[in-house]
Amino acid sequence: MDIENIIAKVGGAEAMAALTGVGSEAIRKWRQTRAIPAKHWAALLRQPDISLADLTPDHTHNPAHDSEAELTDTCPDGANAALVLADGTVLWGRGFGAHTDGAAVGELCFNTGLTGYQETLTDPSFAGQIVTFTFPHIGNVGTNAEDDEAPRIAARGAVVKEDITAPANWRSSAPLSDWMKRHNVPGIAGIDTRQITRRLRDDGPQTAVLAFPANGQFDIVALRKQAQAWPGLEGMDLARDVSCTQSFTWDLGVWERPAAERTTRRRVVAVDYGAKRNILRCLVTAGCDVTVVPATASAEDILRHNPEGVFLSNGPGDPAATGAYAVPAIRDVLAANVPVFGICLGHQLLAQALGATTYKLARGHRGANQPVKDLGTGKVEITSQNHGFAVDDKSLPDGVEITHTSLFDGSNEGIRSTKYDAFSVQYHPEASPGPSDSFYLFERFVAVMDRRAEAHAPENNAKAGA
Repeated sequence: MDIENIIAKVGGAEAMAALTGVGSEAIRKWRQTRAIPAKHWAALLRQPDISLADLTPDHTHNPAHDSEAELTDTCPDGANAALVLADGTVLWGRGFGAHTDGAAVGELCFNTGLTGYQETLTDPSFAGQIVTFTFPHIGNVGTNAEDDEAPRIAARGAVVKEDITAPANWRSSAPLSDWMKRHNVPGIAGIDTRQITRRLRDDGPQTAVLAFPANGQFDIVALRKQAQAWPGLEGMDLARDVSCTQSFTWDLGVWERPAAERTTRRRVVAVDYGAKRNILRCLVTAGCDVTVVPATASAEDILRHNPEGVFLSNGPGDPAATGAYAVPAIRDVLAANVPVFGICLGHQLLAQALGATTYKLARGHRGANQPVKDLGTGKVEITSQNHGFAVDDKSLPDGVEITHTSLFDGSNEGIRSTKYDAFSVQYHPEASPGPSDSFYLFERFVAVMDRRAEAHAPENNAKAGA
């Protein structure tokens, strides 16, 4: 079955979705598996240019996607792990980390960062994903407790090219493989990561299963079915899975960056949709006293802390799904006239609260070398990013301005409300991993709160005198 030819005959992916009564995620899955469920054939056969022969699976393989090594369902000598893609491809390698009880399934993605693999794997935004590292030498500096961005690994697996070597860094407290084993997360080495990168670049997101069984036995047919049955990230709320379950305070700043010299610190409530620790450190360093609340916190839960500002954190999954409970809370916070700053998922949720919509990117942004243009200053920032969804510029209502844009694909990277003291960016200004071009955004947030406090100072003084 030539799925792309069928889609073209119908008039494109949107026309195909409308004709068959499915969503864009279903079309993506059909492209992955190179098959259309038989229940949709009747609608397609009514099209003049489509015949039954077009819809019959032929199970042919596209050699353009292959590496030099032959892809086979039989485990080759020296291999003890497999990466099985939803389109049927099987990539054999050498497992490390934890053995799988069954298999780890998730959306396969790639990350272009040369450093920061520990921060990447513990970034809650990677929940539901198997991370392919394009840089070949992963694990060579080991792991340590200080570089974790969350209490546990969020990614469902890691894919690397070279075997994990012994750590060669004075800060290392455990080899990468041992650390992943302790967190019960598998990895696979010996994979042609360039092949995966090209496939994801050309064909879009792909579901995969990573199998590293202790007994060395593989049921490839079952693994293919597992990959094909996984629903994908679209429509999936994962913020609940990675958020804290109760409120707490955070007072640690950035290690090598001096804290702002301030006589008064600003009270900030950070809503944890999957917050990275370095974001909280940056808020403290910029001059904030931080209270963290769960993703499901209501506006009443947030406002009872009497915040001078509310921060909306990064996180995983589909913003439209998380928005079902997050957006009403954010709208009530805005109505209470409290300044708001959002990052990544928080940016997408703020956009929804202001009336915009989000969509799934054909190619997600993941890496520490992503160029973003600040439309206000004309400056270009090199940023750290990790997102598979984006704000739809066309859906932004009056009163919301675009402030930043991606120089890779032109997608939205930042917004600002002209009605409220609210702004957000899609990328990660806390720079972990990545460059520190964008720390000014935390300082901007504090400046907004300072300005508001100064404006209300006469009023507060009068109340105190009364």
